[in-house]
Amino acid sequence: MIAFAEQTGSTNADLAAALRAGEGWAEGRWLVARRQTAGRGRQGREWFDGAGNFMGSTVVMLAEGGPPPASLSFVAALAVSDAAAAALPDDTALALKWPNDVLLDGGKLSGILLEMVRGHIVVGIGVNLARAPDLPDRKTAALADVIPPPPLEDFAASLAAAFDRRLESWRTYGLGATLHAFLSRSIHAQGSPVTVHDTDGSVLSGSFAGLEESDGALRLRLADGSERVIRAGDIS
Repeated sequence: MIAFAEQTGSTNADLAAALRAGEGWAEGRWLVARRQTAGRGRQGREWFDGAGNFMGSTVVMLAEGGPPPASLSFVAALAVSDAAAAALPDDTALALKWPNDVLLDGGKLSGILLEMVRGHIVVGIGVNLARAPDLPDRKTAALADVIPPPPLEDFAASLAAAFDRRLESWRTYGLGATLHAFLSRSIHAQGSPVTVHDTDGSVLSGSFAGLEESDGALRLRLADGSERVIRAGDIS
């Protein structure tokens, strides 16, 4: 089920408030805003509110013994990639970049934000359908760069279905299967050069050495042959 709001501050905040108030929010149900005035992206960045773009959230109930909750970012990225691929021509260049970026012709197509609330993860997703923001530090893209933007209702239904499929795989087959699917679409091949901009401002360069099977953290091989495990930051 998908509920549409004409305007709200943040769909993530709305679902988090419902959970904290004990109202609940059924898994598989989405809240999608036609306009969002206070959206946030990863590391506290403001998320662009573009008319005609997708801005929505859903809730995942956590179960004991399941994959790490933070690895739902891979589930979300794969679902966005699935929904975008379904709308685009077959020869369109779609790719994934750790930790959860979906790239269209090398430009950032979407943003993903996870928040834990009372035993649930609120998954917030923004996708540039009609237009993309101009950002000083990265290339951006929208589906409208390639095709007429799909109606919001159609894309929301496609994304919700893709998320359900990827979530079921994550639960049934574990994180390993999800990481394998992510790496099959990744721009980073084994041994390719990578620069990591850590959350503390430090910069590390090395080569891509894969992802940790336990939680999806990035393994960076340094020039001296040692490896560093990176759990947060931006890579280029």
